[in-house]
Amino acid sequence: MNFSDLDRYDRAILSVLAEDGRISVADLARRIGLSKSPTQTRLKRLESEGVITGYRALVDPIRLGLDHVAFVEVKLDDTREAALSRFNAAVVKVPEIEQVHMMASHFDYLLKVRTRSMSAYREVLGERISSLPHVASTSTYVAMQAVKEDGALAQL
Repeated sequence: MNFSDLDRYDRAILSVLAEDGRISVADLARRIGLSKSPTQTRLKRLESEGVITGYRALVDPIRLGLDHVAFVEVKLDDTREAALSRFNAAVVKVPEIEQVHMMASHFDYLLKVRTRSMSAYREVLGERISSLPHVASTSTYVAMQAVKEDGALAQL
């Protein structure tokens, strides 16, 4: 299933759930303008086809003391498929790394890293990121403030 397969009711379901993942099916149905049964059928289809991948609590990392965010450019010494696979398998295991993106740029990956402090970040960089398979070099950019961190569902 892709975006073109979604009708206005499917998009409405996704939009409402992005705002309130704990909404009841009855309330969801009322918000999108369908009865409960077809809304529930659509919801189950979106889940079974992998459009909805799960539900979770959104936690404020700053209230948990995780207010240091750094973006790290990573250059690899080898970009053949086997090396990329090894890097990919290892990087997802580092809990401080929130996001990993392979880039079409002068570097190979962009990582979003969240820690408690600069010293904690230095340890993650030195002990974990730099020792990942095929890492040749890194460059760090420290975020001063998050202006927007919402998902892309506003486009629906």
